[in-house]
Formats: sequence, C-alpha cells, structure tokens
Amino acid sequence: MTGADPALDRLAILALSGTAIAMLVRPRHVSALARSPLLPATSRLTRNVARSAARQLAPPPRRATAPRLAHLIARLAPSPAATQAAGRRLNSSAALLAFSVLADSAVEHYRGSFHNRAMYIPLVTGALTLGASVFGIADKRAARHPMRDTIYGAAAVTGLAGLGFHAYNILKRPSGASWLNLFYAAPIGAPMALALAGLLGRGAEKVRDTPYRRRPLVLGLPAGRALAAVSAAGLGGTVGEAGLLHFRGAFQNPFMIAPVTIPPVAAALLSAAAAFPGRIINHLARWWLRLTALLGFAGVGFHVYGVSRAMGGWRNWSQNVVDGPPLPAPPSFTGLALAGLTALSLIEREYDG
Repeated sequence: MTGADPALDRLAILALSGTAIAMLVRPRHVSALARSPLLPATSRLTRNVARSAARQLAPPPRRATAPRLAHLIARLAPSPAATQAAGRRLNSSAALLAFSVLADSAVEHYRGSFHNRAMYIPLVTGALTLGASVFGIADKRAARHPMRDTIYGAAAVTGLAGLGFHAYNILKRPSGASWLNLFYAAPIGAPMALALAGLLGRGAEKVRDTPYRRRPLVLGLPAGRALAAVSAAGLGGTVGEAGLLHFRGAFQNPFMIAPVTIPPVAAALLSAAAAFPGRIINHLARWWLRLTALLGFAGVGFHVYGVSRAMGGWRNWSQNVVDGPPLPAPPSFTGLALAGLTALSLIEREYDG
C-alpha cells in the first residue's frame, strides 16, 4: 500500500459521510441533484435513495378541517364530562339555596314557636334537599339519580306551597297587604328560595342525564337559556325581598343599598346574554355575577355586624339572632349567581362558533 492510499481512504470516508449528512438534512436538494442531466445515467440507485429519504422526512400535509370538525362536535355534542361538571355546579347552587332556606326557616319558625305544624315541613324538605345536593356534588356519574330528582321535585312543590301559606298569613291580618304586615308578618318571598333550589336541582339532573352527542335541554328549551331565566328571576325576587327588609331598616347603613343595585344589573346582563349572546355581553355578565356571588358572602359579615350592634350583642345571641338581620339570607345571592355562571357557560357552548 502506497502512502497515498490512506489519504484517499480518508477522502472517501469524508465524501460518504458528507453525502449521508446531506441526504438526511437536505434530502430534496440531493434528489434534485440526482435528477440533474450532468450526472451519469447509471446513478439510478442514488436517485432512488434520495427520493426515498425525501418522502420519509417530508412533513405530513396539514389538515385544517380536522380542528374545525372537532370543535363543531364539541360544541354541538358536549361530552358526558362537560355536562356532568355543569350538573355538579348546579348541585352546588341548589345546596347553597337549600342551606339558606333550612337555616333561615329554622330561625323564623322558631320565633313563631312552630304555631302551625306545617312549619316543620320546610325544615325537613330543606334538609333533604341539602343532603341530595351534597350527594350530587360528590357523585361523579354523568347520569341523573331518581332519589335526588324526587327530592328536588318535592322541594319545588313545598316552596310554592309555602308561598301560598305566607301570602295567607299576610292577607288574614288586619289591613291585609299593608306595609306593616309586609314588614313584620311572614316574609312573602322566603319560600321561593326552596322552590328555586328544587328547580335548579331538577335542572342539574336533566343536564347530567343528557345523552352523548345531544344538546342538554330543560323544559324543552336549551339548558343554558332555561337556567338563565330561572337564575335571573330568582335574583329579581331576592332583590325584592332584600329591598323590602332594608327599607324597613331605613337603609341606615350605606352598604344596605348594594343588594338592591348590584344583583339587578347581574340579572339584566344574564338575560341579555341569553337573548343576544356575544363576547362583550357575556364578559360583562360573568363579572357582575361574580360580584353578586361575593356580595352574598359579604352580606353575612354585615349581618353579623348588625347582630353585634343590638343590645347585649353576641352575649345575648339567643335573642339578637332571632330578632336581628337574618344571617342565612345573603347566601341566596351566591347560590343564584353560581347558577347564573353555569347557565352562562352552557349558553356560550350553545352559541359559540
């Protein structure tokens, strides 16, 4: 072997290595070079290798229609996980309303010494509704439960019956529906919170039980619009009840104006989002509903402060809790606002795209 042979071997190895690297990094250029007429016709093997490498390393064609099709299916046919999550959020709203009714009716009916034996019914129904709602929150199955459904139906009927009882309690008094009787007789709108808990609970069961690739419906309407109507109407009624009692208190605290100004705006924006969905109106409705939810928790703090200002404060809690501002009432705003947020998310799914 001459001294030039090792040098030629090194040059051959470098050439082969460079060719291999070029075929991996720039396969299309190598393929074009292989098809050049400057190369001899015997380089068919080189051309075939280059073309094969180009086919293997070329990026796959983009399919722009696949994401759109998947988005369309997800919008029109929500998955069981999505409807199950919405149902659990509605169960949370029903739980807050049921707790508010249970605690408030217990205090108010205790003050009335349970004069009428029917005054025990909302306590039993409220406790059952609260238990069914907690069970619904913990239940991860995307299907309705017949026992929960039955309890929610009983709660709705009990709330409507309680509305009749409270109206009769007011009208049977001297002067009938006077300001004095509306202030100090049975609170006219309180039983509707139990009815709303039942309606939202039934809505939760309907949404959870939506078959796959079907849009959730409540009372034959799209679930988002139906639940938005229930939430907005509930907010309106709760505002009326709070306004009546705060008017009785002469709005002595400036913050007493908040429950009669913030929730009505949230109810109006939610109704507008249901009728004319859009990015701006949905964004405004969402933030006002969140503010209303926070208002419910803040209201408990203000009512605690109101009890402390009574004679004896919390040392005389057994009397001041009964006669002072109702501690369990403000969370009704939170429960209805959470239901409105769930309805808004369903509306966006129905109208997106």
